[in-house]
Amino acid sequence: MKILISDPLAQEGIQIFKDEGFEVEVKTGLSPSELKSAIKGVHGLVIRSATQVTPDLLDSADSLKVVGRAGTGLDNVDIPAATAKGVIVMNTPGQNSNAAAELAMGHLFALSRHIARGHRGIKEGKWEKKQLRGRELKGKTLGIMGMGNIGRILAELGHGVKMNVIGYDPYFKAEEIKARGAEPVSFEDLLARSDYLSIHVPKTKETAGLFNAANIAKMKDGAYLINCARGGIVDEAALCDALEKGKLAGAALDVFEREPLPADSRIMYADDVVCTPHLGANTHEAQVNVAVAVAQQMSKYLKTGVADFAVNAAK
Repeated sequence: MKILISDPLAQEGIQIFKDEGFEVEVKTGLSPSELKSAIKGVHGLVIRSATQVTPDLLDSADSLKVVGRAGTGLDNVDIPAATAKGVIVMNTPGQNSNAAAELAMGHLFALSRHIARGHRGIKEGKWEKKQLRGRELKGKTLGIMGMGNIGRILAELGHGVKMNVIGYDPYFKAEEIKARGAEPVSFEDLLARSDYLSIHVPKTKETAGLFNAANIAKMKDGAYLINCARGGIVDEAALCDALEKGKLAGAALDVFEREPLPADSRIMYADDVVCTPHLGANTHEAQVNVAVAVAQQMSKYLKTGVADFAVNAAK
């Protein structure tokens, strides 16, 4: 059976496929038309965030049995179309959670102590010591939206610097959120009480545009908003308005409505915003973890029919 890897994958994952006896082709950066040609005769497709698994692509797949996402997010996969074609879609949840949580924590420090602006000023020959008085995290309230693996690890990190941690997740019971290290609160309380509000939920119909002007207005005055989850959950225009009006003290974004971030984006020129280019899972450790996991899961499914972490059921 044949495996096509259409996005970069750590060598450790590629080797697992080879050791399991699969024919492996690594073809990254293909155009949609090139991918439609390359997928013929392929039984397993390995993707990350760049490849778009569309109905058109699935129509060209004459042998495809499984799509494996080396990571968590699946907003680049048309899952209903895959299901209709009898193609299993699976991801690797939890394998990059530590990386994402550590990045979010890093953004808290960067915002609180003006690290990015201080660094930029030094490079430009400035010495802005008086202008860059920061805040300490100790004793502040960290609000976490989404108490899955990433939220749970971030809660641990928050407690480590003596923050008060509150959490909201409609899919967990109050006692489950408490067991994951956060005081369970409503969404309204999360907005009102958080000094730092960090988002860790997938982009869905319910969460797209959730942090709009109305909900940002409900946040605590002088709070910080951090999004290392998915672009489009935060309304960037509303965020810029809130920053310009002084409603929020700052924001940190690792994900954006459009990626790469266009040069004319207001976020590019907004004050008190720290930006990174979608680095959440981009650590050496996380890349190996997701590569190994997706290779093991897909190999198991193709050989035994057992689908770990499948998000659909093939018809």
